[in-house]
Amino acid sequence: MAGLIVFEGVTKTYGKGASAVQAFGPVSLDIAEGEFISFLGPSGCGKSTLMLMIAGLLDASAGTIKLAGKEVRAPQTDIGIMFQDNTLVPWRTVRGNIELQLEMRGISTAEHQDHITSLLNSVRLADFADRYPFELSGGMQQRAAFCQAMVHNPKIVLLDEPLGKLDAMTREHIRADLQRLWMQTQSTVVFVTHSIEEAVQLSSKVAVITPRPGKIETVIDIDLPFPRDLKVKASAEFVRHVRHIQEIFHGYGVI
Repeated sequence: MAGLIVFEGVTKTYGKGASAVQAFGPVSLDIAEGEFISFLGPSGCGKSTLMLMIAGLLDASAGTIKLAGKEVRAPQTDIGIMFQDNTLVPWRTVRGNIELQLEMRGISTAEHQDHITSLLNSVRLADFADRYPFELSGGMQQRAAFCQAMVHNPKIVLLDEPLGKLDAMTREHIRADLQRLWMQTQSTVVFVTHSIEEAVQLSSKVAVITPRPGKIETVIDIDLPFPRDLKVKASAEFVRHVRHIQEIFHGYGVI
């Protein structure tokens, strides 16, 4: 049975003729419903490009991408997406920013207030629902952006290095929040990162992508229990997964 997200021989090339640069490909991959998969690779390997293609925000040069059996030919409105730089607008409160995602889709905000409150509770922001973005720390803004991406109950959530600009302690807190939200919603999550430890901690599978032109070297099952707390991170199995991936990238001269 085909996955919820299917890549079939997908490539991306920029430019034409002698100046053409192949960013990645060909990539073929099935992502099952409810999976948390990380696209892990060095800068410039095409991780974010793959994610933008799932969203229908960028066309493939060759091959096809299918969501639930339908080929992606236009921007997808029924997914959740979050970038490294959040899209919170400064003139709306936290709750107002989350409501904005519903308004843009023609969904009643009045009927979703309990859901919004539940999301805010999940990421420890309920007491800040009426604050404006400038009143929040960077980590709190990212947690609000997670709620924004999840409020319309998307089956697919795309996260493009959302923790990249945060300090180590804040990243650890938000990783826990993200795990909790995924376990509650069972959405299919595609998470873009260049952090090996982060990928192993959060993912059910890790797609290891080679340096440009990016290809999927391997897809690794991370068979560790959730939630992945400090005890799990200290386990020999966790360390084994991290070391395995490090050795792959070392072979490419990346680390």
